[in-house]
Amino acid sequence: MAEKTSSLADQAYEKIKANILNLSYPPGMSLTEAMLTKELGMSRSPVRTAIRMLQAEGLIVTDYYKSMTVKEISDKDINEIYQLRELLEGAAFKMIFTLERYEEFSYRIEEKVVRMCAAAGDVYEWEVADTAMHMEIISIFENERINKIYEMNLSELIRMGQYSIKNGMHIPKTNENLKKMVRYMRKGDYEKSFDILKADHFGIGKYSALKKNRL
Repeated sequence: MAEKTSSLADQAYEKIKANILNLSYPPGMSLTEAMLTKELGMSRSPVRTAIRMLQAEGLIVTDYYKSMTVKEISDKDINEIYQLRELLEGAAFKMIFTLERYEEFSYRIEEKVVRMCAAAGDVYEWEVADTAMHMEIISIFENERINKIYEMNLSELIRMGQYSIKNGMHIPKTNENLKKMVRYMRKGDYEKSFDILKADHFGIGKYSALKKNRL
């Protein structure tokens, strides 16, 4: 019986988390156990467990009055996440060339870009593929702690990325730019390939995400 409850809790967790990440439950939305149990067609016990798991991840927050909401995304959150990305991915991208592994990584990153192109019609799936591409870049470090830092922030990256797209970042153009970046990588041209990454993902991505709080 306990195993069945655990399994239902996992299902509830996955469904609620997916709705938060794909913005079906947007930042700031109020949630209640009654609403979630009705939508998921489950009893309160597994839903309650799922809520606790999502609270531990910081995706659901509770105020003094125990009201639950989907965690907001502030300008501070966006600036901090993009600062982290630029620091880590900038260093990782340079390391790929310093170690002369740019050709190898051009093919590895290209695989992720192909996935992004295939998901171009679905903003959420495209963002999931995009985060996989960024994880591929930092994999050059072969550092589990850095991977965990990124994994802890993946939920925020996916949500922020969708705001970037809604507010001006164009998927087809970004995909084409990434293909161009891969071609420059294959030629060993660090400057041109990094300029594309920096402009598209650290520049346009960040400023488009920041627009969300001004609409």
